[in-house]
Amino acid sequence: MKRLTTTHESLALGVPRSAPGAVFALTLAGGVSVDPGEGGEISFGRNRPQVDVCVGENDLQVSRRHGLLNFTDGQWWVSNTGQLPIRLPNSRWLSRGEEPIPLSDGYTPLFVRGSGRREHLLELYVAGPEGGHPVTRHDDVTVPPRRWRLSAEERLVLVVFGQRYLLHDLNPQPLSRQQTAEVLSELRPGETWTARRVEHVVIDVRGRLSAGGVFGLRREEVGEPVGNALNDNLLRELVLSTTLVPPDLALLEALD
Repeated sequence: MKRLTTTHESLALGVPRSAPGAVFALTLAGGVSVDPGEGGEISFGRNRPQVDVCVGENDLQVSRRHGLLNFTDGQWWVSNTGQLPIRLPNSRWLSRGEEPIPLSDGYTPLFVRGSGRREHLLELYVAGPEGGHPVTRHDDVTVPPRRWRLSAEERLVLVVFGQRYLLHDLNPQPLSRQQTAEVLSELRPGETWTARRVEHVVIDVRGRLSAGGVFGLRREEVGEPVGNALNDNLLRELVLSTTLVPPDLALLEALD
């Protein structure tokens, strides 16, 4: 285990050439780097004398030993041993007692929840096969996002249902199923639209994307209370994947 000082630059800028699979962990209080090896472990938390990486040293809501990095089955995993959850990229949360989450090669920021609205940054970086920075690929063809196939009816329903997301509202929420049905009835007066019909369309699309690997579209993945989380995650995936784009709002022009 090698120590990283408080003057070490952000891991977001990359790491020195290292053994493939080596992990770096860094906070404002410094950090460590560890080469891969079965049983390797890095602890992090508030209690500086008893953990490998100190995080949230003056925040009593951060547990003294808040989490662990373990090298098992050929990769690094992060687990939560503290009282409050850890936030990962893509708004994923890891709570105490949940299954560890594997770390991908490259940079991963973790945010340890603290008191009030405080979050404490723990930067992680796993060296890839090249032992450091990913290979530069300046001239390679850009990989397009994974766009999901929607029928014409599904697209119309989801554009109405998620129009606030396409309008880039600050804190968008889906329309209710009843509101969506009312708008669809205005757009297509010759058809029968009900909240139940809208619900069936949304559930079908959500199930298809979940089966395709999108996380956060099932109740057991978001926890209780569910609220609007499932539909919020669905609409964010459709927008971020560019399956739905702002020009799709033209489908609502008949209401103007």
